[in-house]
Amino acid sequence: MLARVRPRAISARRFRQLATLSVLAIYVVVTTGAVVRLTASGLGCDNWPRCGDTPFPEKGGHAFVEFGNRVVSLGAILVALACWLASRRVPALTPQTRRTALAVFVATAAQIPLGGVTVIFELHPVLVMSHFLLALAALGLAVVVALDAWSAAGGRGAPLGPHWWRQLALLGVPLAAALVVTGAVSSASGPHSGGEDIRRLGLSIVDAVYVHVRVAAAFGVGLLVLTAWLARRRREAPGVAALAGSLLAVLVAQAVLGEVQYRSHLPWGLVLVHVSLAAAIWAGTVALVYALWRPPAPLLSRAPSA
Repeated sequence: MLARVRPRAISARRFRQLATLSVLAIYVVVTTGAVVRLTASGLGCDNWPRCGDTPFPEKGGHAFVEFGNRVVSLGAILVALACWLASRRVPALTPQTRRTALAVFVATAAQIPLGGVTVIFELHPVLVMSHFLLALAALGLAVVVALDAWSAAGGRGAPLGPHWWRQLALLGVPLAAALVVTGAVSSASGPHSGGEDIRRLGLSIVDAVYVHVRVAAAFGVGLLVLTAWLARRRREAPGVAALAGSLLAVLVAQAVLGEVQYRSHLPWGLVLVHVSLAAAIWAGTVALVYALWRPPAPLLSRAPSA
């Protein structure tokens, strides 16, 4: 009877699909959150957690944009919850992966009270940035879970390169974090505050962009070196080399877009694409660095060691 009650195990392949869905759901949250800010819909639903005087928006415009982001965020939370619960029933996963899946769920769920506080304090720029950065933290953790799920389904290879080189590559993660933080500060210093007559951060956008561009240059140089190193070992790890090359291409496109949007006085459509690419660069960096240490076997040309 106990065997009948005991939950069935979930295959690593099925969990990989769920983990990938979680990454995509959180990425959509980041994008729709940017739409809320860039269309000045941040206070479209006041009286949080209600939308005006009712739980749902009664009229279109900003209210529907803000409420739509809430719906998408709820979907991401439910997927993250399902992913964590499923991880407990996948025998091939390690306890560390299960804890990371739990952290993804906690981070996505924490967006609800943080979003409420942000609305209550009328879109204080520090809270708005925190809202965005917490979503990126959840995205990075979800990428780690997805890679572990991929390894559970297809095996894991040995770490790539010497230990000192992988440690050096770890600097890419804080550099990418600095890149998105300085980008968020630049946005908080620009014209898109998230609502009408919302106070700004108080910094000059010229100064903020000055710092952001230099962080981007440092990150770009490091990524270029890492991509060149992996290109020389593409027979050993073709998937990891392709990931690095794709990330470098996205970074170049982001740099061009950043220059265009700045010189065209930051039209919100271009800024939205810029934010979306920034989230992709962050996720890609986490994936690339993690793959150097714990590469899924499908990214390699040799047989898995674990």
